[in-house]
Amino acid sequence: MVTKSKELSIEDKLWATADQLRGSMDASTYRNVVLGLIFLKYVSDSFEEKRQEVLKSDYPEDAEDPDVYLAANIFWVPKEARWEIVQKAAKTPQLGEAIDKAMVALENSNASIKGILTKNYESPDLDKTRLGGVVDLISEINIGDKNSKENDVLGRVYEYFLQQFASAEGKHGGEFYTPRSIVRTLVEMIEPYKGRIYDPCCGSGGMFVQSKKFVDEHQGVLANLAVYGQESNPSTWKLAKMNLAIRGIDSDLGGHQADTFTNDLHKGMRFDYILANPPFNIKQWNGDKLEEDARWKYGMPPLGNANYAWIEHIISKLTPDGKAGFVLANGALSTSSKAELAIRKAVLEDDKIDAIVSLPSQMFYSTGIPVSLWFVDMNKESPDERSRKGETLFIDARELGEMVDRTHREFSIEDIKKIADVYHAYRGTNGQEYKDVAGFCKVAKLDEIQKNDYVLTPGRYVGLAEQEDDGEPYEEKMTRLTLELKKQFAESNKLEVQIKDVLKELGYEI
Repeated sequence: MVTKSKELSIEDKLWATADQLRGSMDASTYRNVVLGLIFLKYVSDSFEEKRQEVLKSDYPEDAEDPDVYLAANIFWVPKEARWEIVQKAAKTPQLGEAIDKAMVALENSNASIKGILTKNYESPDLDKTRLGGVVDLISEINIGDKNSKENDVLGRVYEYFLQQFASAEGKHGGEFYTPRSIVRTLVEMIEPYKGRIYDPCCGSGGMFVQSKKFVDEHQGVLANLAVYGQESNPSTWKLAKMNLAIRGIDSDLGGHQADTFTNDLHKGMRFDYILANPPFNIKQWNGDKLEEDARWKYGMPPLGNANYAWIEHIISKLTPDGKAGFVLANGALSTSSKAELAIRKAVLEDDKIDAIVSLPSQMFYSTGIPVSLWFVDMNKESPDERSRKGETLFIDARELGEMVDRTHREFSIEDIKKIADVYHAYRGTNGQEYKDVAGFCKVAKLDEIQKNDYVLTPGRYVGLAEQEDDGEPYEEKMTRLTLELKKQFAESNKLEVQIKDVLKELGYEI
């Protein structure tokens, strides 16, 4: 849900200029090149504002003291990494060299971003004239000063770029970007106020960014939320580190990228909240190397599809009262393969599935297949919630959302609130009375789910929405509909004759 504003009208121009750089460059390389420049401008703006403040203070000599900036949670930017150096080189053949030196110097001075910045600007694949145009345009935007931070200018431009990259990259875009309205729905339902939050396949870190926004919007304290994650793609792992750094989110994403199944970087840890969008229907997930793994409490997941491995991994990482919200392809709701059905049955009978929400189509850049949100609660009898023992809430949200362009749909704030309010009423945490709504939501007991062969498709439980009476008498309506049908039959017969005549002329008589 990227909202355009006059303040950010430059975003389209910036994107168009940056997009000219792409050429034949690998998509992920090009993406990190552009976002790396925006990151450099951000830290330089932030540093320069603080530097000017110190220069005007009683101790101007401290303006070049790194500790002054680190104490204010601002990156120390050495002289060779400051934006003015890059800007001066914008129209020279040395531009790529100047940017590479700036990135190296910035990393060497700040341990938290060591090894994550792109340093290939001197590459012959980068058109230096176009690169200079991007530098000039970025130079026009203040993104790291106090006013810009308060308005989250950088965050919004950054997110806009991630969305645009995801759209441009199509299928592969989904590997690093989950559409914001889906992430926000998960966050609004899980409500991660404080404790440990984890994403086992964190992409560019969108789940954490939205969690921070949730805490900010509800007057919480970000320091009460500890962020942990893991990402297997090295380029995307660096992207996540940058994305969280610009938001000031301290995180533990491990010291490197790693596969969650074969190299769990947070082994033995448990989390209060888990938010995730695992890659859908992954066939090669190295399950043959993990047959005795302790995570498979409910059974060994099939080797040909990782969906149920993700479910079990997520449950295994939750605290005794932990909560999780994650995205899965709809096939996981009703698959009847022996292993998956047995696992789904065991998880349900262990009373871990709290809610299922079916989503509309066309909400992802990476796939058109229908997906659903799964919600796990390890303790449905928490003292601050209504006891939901043996119950599961089903929400059919397929009719919500609006098309934001020809191929993509998003939830509005009102859509998200409608879904979240129903969930919190069901949990007894928002003061509202829960009621089943035909065609939209239904609480099902375990015995009803058992009768449906443990299928979790919401449409099977919520039924059809009640139709409003249009006031037309039954006899009149049937007469009208019958006449309309008669006309349609006549038109159909006429077309059938015409088609037969054409075929006969072609020598294919029917």
